[in-house]
Amino acid sequence: MIIDAHQHFWTLARGDYDWPNDSVAPIFRDFTPGDLRPLLTEAGVSRTVLVQATDSVAETQFLLQIAEATDFVAGVVGWVDLTAPDAIATIELLRAHPALKGLRPMLQGIPDTNWILQDAAQPALAHMARTGLCFDALIQPRHLPVIADLAARHPHLPIVVDHIAKPVMGGGLRPDPDWCAGIATLAACKTVQCKLSGLTTEAGPAWTSADLMPFTQHVLDAFGPARVMFGSDWPVVNLASDYATWIAFVRDLIAPYSAREQADILGLTAQRFYRI
Repeated sequence: MIIDAHQHFWTLARGDYDWPNDSVAPIFRDFTPGDLRPLLTEAGVSRTVLVQATDSVAETQFLLQIAEATDFVAGVVGWVDLTAPDAIATIELLRAHPALKGLRPMLQGIPDTNWILQDAAQPALAHMARTGLCFDALIQPRHLPVIADLAARHPHLPIVVDHIAKPVMGGGLRPDPDWCAGIATLAACKTVQCKLSGLTTEAGPAWTSADLMPFTQHVLDAFGPARVMFGSDWPVVNLASDYATWIAFVRDLIAPYSAREQADILGLTAQRFYRI
């Protein structure tokens, strides 16, 4: 079974999306299960993990409703303000829906790099760990040491790094040594996984396989296939590629690996991590 561990839906008229906006015209429209279904069929993808796109509980409830009505959505990664006094109560409200698999604070957009380590967030993070919820880390390279600290503070909290932490890439750039070191440090934390997702958007529309390979290979070498998962980041992938091209790249990338290792990357890692 192939699982796309990272995709989005949005209905702009709901009114709580700061992004997408007209700066990303190709994806500044509604995206629904009906848009994604034929792409999944063509790619041979059976299930998906639906990930939040804005910082509101209302959007998470909207996504849970979609999951309830959509056979291929295996789970939802939602949003809660983890520093709010009622964070645990809100988590419990959302957790009543069986599709909720995890939460994702949008750390990349928060100026304070250490925001997730503040005292106010720790009770909610501990509650996530106790209740089996996963933590999606939407981060930039500046956050890599922070997530290592988070993993040490909450050793029972399953963590996955989205989009390999968005390193600067494309145009023939080699991986930055600090990013490489940060990824290696995180990979030493056995509760941390990594998603192969979002790379073409970071590299830009002129990306080539040669641009991506040094980054993807470092992630695979550091984490190993059993802790790496495929994600499309659809529809954001459309800014620089498309669904079919991205999954074809991933399949080519992992072709040298054993059948079991390929199965891990394409589905089993996500299945274990998100309890699908």
